Amino acid sequence: MAQAPDPSTVPTAVHSPPAAGRSTSRFRRPGFLKHLGSDIPASLVVFLVALPLSLGIAAASGAPIMAGLIAAAIGGIIAGSLGGSPLQVSGPAAGLTVVVAGLVQEFGWQVTCAITAAAGVVQLLLGISRVGRAALAVSPVVVKAMLAGIGITIILQQIQVLLGAEPAGSALENLGALPAAITNVELHAALLGLTVVGILLGWKYLPAAVRRVPGPLAAVAAGTALSVAFAPAVQRISFEGSIFDAVALPQLPEGNWRAVVFAVISMALIASIESLLSAVAVDKMHTGARTNLNRELVGQGAANIVSGSLGGLPVTGVIVRSATNVEAGAATRASAVLHGIWVLAFSAIFAGLIQLIPLSVLAGLLVVIGARLLKVADVRTSLRTGDLLIYVVTLLCVVFLNLLEGVMIGLALAAASVLWRVLRAGIHAHQPVSPSDPWRVTIAGSCSFFALPRLNRVLHSVPAGTAVVVELNADYVDHAFREALIAWQKQHEAAGGTVRLEEHGNTLFQDAAHRTPQRQEARELPLPPRTSWQSAGPSGNGAVDSAGGADSQLGSLLAGINKYHRRFADQVKPLVQDLADGQDPDTLFVACVDSRVNPNLITSSGPGDLLTLRNIGNVVCHEGQDASIDSALSFAVKGLNVHSIVIGGHSNCGAMKAVIEDAAGNGNAPLGAGFDAWLNHARPSYRELAHHPVALAAEAAGYNQVDQLAMVNVAVQLHKLECHPVVGPELAAGRVQATGLFYDIATARVLLVERGGIRFLDPAQAAKAAAPTLMR
Repeated sequence: MAQAPDPSTVPTAVHSPPAAGRSTSRFRRPGFLKHLGSDIPASLVVFLVALPLSLGIAAASGAPIMAGLIAAAIGGIIAGSLGGSPLQVSGPAAGLTVVVAGLVQEFGWQVTCAITAAAGVVQLLLGISRVGRAALAVSPVVVKAMLAGIGITIILQQIQVLLGAEPAGSALENLGALPAAITNVELHAALLGLTVVGILLGWKYLPAAVRRVPGPLAAVAAGTALSVAFAPAVQRISFEGSIFDAVALPQLPEGNWRAVVFAVISMALIASIESLLSAVAVDKMHTGARTNLNRELVGQGAANIVSGSLGGLPVTGVIVRSATNVEAGAATRASAVLHGIWVLAFSAIFAGLIQLIPLSVLAGLLVVIGARLLKVADVRTSLRTGDLLIYVVTLLCVVFLNLLEGVMIGLALAAASVLWRVLRAGIHAHQPVSPSDPWRVTIAGSCSFFALPRLNRVLHSVPAGTAVVVELNADYVDHAFREALIAWQKQHEAAGGTVRLEEHGNTLFQDAAHRTPQRQEARELPLPPRTSWQSAGPSGNGAVDSAGGADSQLGSLLAGINKYHRRFADQVKPLVQDLADGQDPDTLFVACVDSRVNPNLITSSGPGDLLTLRNIGNVVCHEGQDASIDSALSFAVKGLNVHSIVIGGHSNCGAMKAVIEDAAGNGNAPLGAGFDAWLNHARPSYRELAHHPVALAAEAAGYNQVDQLAMVNVAVQLHKLECHPVVGPELAAGRVQATGLFYDIATARVLLVERGGIRFLDPAQAAKAAAPTLMR
């Protein structure tokens, strides 16, 4: 047998993963320069996309305009250098617009900056605590509804600006003020905003050469140029000085610390979730290094500490800029860092150009951004998965309450939905089809105390004094459920009825009595032997009659058929409907008649897969020796065109024992002359037992003489197939393959029998056989 490989000789991977705490940043490696040819062009494209978005988000948040550019520069440089995502680009994001606007209105800008810095500290601690992956334990439907709610809020707010009006503080107020804004529309502002919307919507239809320029940049530039030419009096962005003059130190609040703490936690959680979800989405866009989520939180936290300390907006990972970065061909994190440097340089040198941009132009840009957060595909998915209620409730709460309350309500509703779906048990009572049949109570799913009200209602709908079969198909059973079912059983039997429990699920009913409830590994096996579930009882109740005899055996068989009809017939029906008019098996399996051998079980086969020929000793014959075997071989090879023939032997075979006893002179007279004559098909195997390589290999593996002979018999029958006039030519031409198997009943393992020996097909058994000693 082959020896197990020495672990010291197993080759190791050339590139091992970095140790914890070691930087994976290519930006710090001497070789990062070779990627600048890809990173510099990508960083310029991302810069052009980020510039108008940052200005628009700052305007929508009620913050100083330059706060958006400060956050964009810091997000690119700090988060890009320290974060765990190699290609994610960070900056101010639309997802926090509503939160920041509320904080600015309640506390003022400088206190909001302090809240941003404190939220960064919380993110930093979360990253150091290595809970990054835990932050992903958020229902996707809640996140999608949150983004949609943010989109609607932004649209309602920015439509006011686009029409030349002042936005209100809440979505409901903006919705109520919409008729007045339409009536008193400022025509120049509205036309400029609609022009931007039209450019952005039609940009994807333009030639590829034109689309190399980012759509947002082109739309803002076009809208600004039109305003300078035709609407010089329209309201524009205004600020004093450059980006360095806009730096504002944070300020502590004068009171209301509870609201401040709540705001810090809210901002930290929302920013972390948005950044991590964006990083996971970016990972799906490329084949490079994956994101270290804990390190990404550290990078985002550091960026928010710096941004808040310098008067910038909150920073998150932004999927729009990140996707642009990937599509532009970025190779390393250098692209994100360089994009931040370009933002900083532009803001310092060309600040005057920014003040030419009309507010309605940015409003048109933000209306499109908000609309893109609303995705019809998300609504369809939630409808298909049964989460539409969660989606709608979360969206409405985000729009008409606030972001955090909406998300919390959505998460609570999602958790309740999970509890309902996971912990709900299907419990039904079925009336007898005929007077001799018992009542049936079917129980499926998680059987916990949550299901007790329904269990009690269904069980008490069963008439007293009747025979009842309880079919338990559970993946979880707790002590309370077991006690309730046993209590009803005692009550029902005291009233003259009978109760029999049949278990079909993963979790056993009796286990709930003496150990902590737990889910068991799923069982995919077909029905176990009938003796393992059939219990004695009145024959009229479908159970085995304890008196024994032929009637008892027929009752047992009919009980099994009854169970098949109740539990499995409808499941089998779709599998056999296509076989109703004919069969097309790919294998002829020659097996022993032994009741312990199930060819379909050991080959994981279903109806129509195997053509099975069973006889004593799993033998074939030379042509003309047995018409039954000859006809089966001809039908399989010529009639059904099978591709393979399997000879399957097994351990502790009675035919092999009989051959050995006959060779010892004991004979097989009690079994009759016919049985003795049949053994002639297996006796050639005994003559080869002493010297056959299969026997030697089986002996070396620790198998006894009976099992050695069973394996040699498989090899001999394979040789007979090669000499058969029907099968032999097909084997020689390669149109049919012949395989030998041996089923070891004691271990429930299958071996491959080859011309020169045996081979273990179970990896664990093969490794054990390859060890220096074999304990059997």
